[in-house]
Amino acid sequence: MDIQRNGTQPSGKGPADWFTGTVRIDPLFQAGSPTRVAGASVTFEPGARTAWHTHPLGQTLIVTAGCGRVQRLGGPMAEIFPGDVVWFPPGEKHWHGASPTTAMTHIAIQESLDGKVVDWLEQVTDEQYQSSQPTS
Repeated sequence: MDIQRNGTQPSGKGPADWFTGTVRIDPLFQAGSPTRVAGASVTFEPGARTAWHTHPLGQTLIVTAGCGRVQRLGGPMAEIFPGDVVWFPPGEKHWHGASPTTAMTHIAIQESLDGKVVDWLEQVTDEQYQSSQPTS
C-alpha cells in the first residue's frame, strides 16, 4: 500500500508548449512498474486549454469543478460539468479546457505505452476555440 499525502507533491504550471492560458497541474499518482497508469488534477483558468494531442492508450477525464469544453478532431465542441466523465480512445486527436468565462478542474487519468502518455501537437487557435457553440 502507498498513500500519497495531499500537499506532498508540488503543483506545477502548465507549459506554454502544451497549453494556452493559465493552467495548474497537481500530480496525484504515478504507479510504478509493472503498472502504467498516472493521474493528475488539472485546473484551467477561464479561456485556458490544452494544445491538440493524442494518448497512445487513451485518456479519461473526470470533471470535479467549474465548466469546461472538449473537442475531438472533426467533432463538435461539447461543454463538460462536475461529475461528467470523458473518454478519449487511443490515438484520438483532441483538446480540453475551461469555458471562456469559468475555470474548470478535472482529474486526468492515462496509461503509458513504452514510457509515453501523450503526444503533444499544435496549439488550439483562438478561432478554433471560439468557432462553434458547444453542445451539452
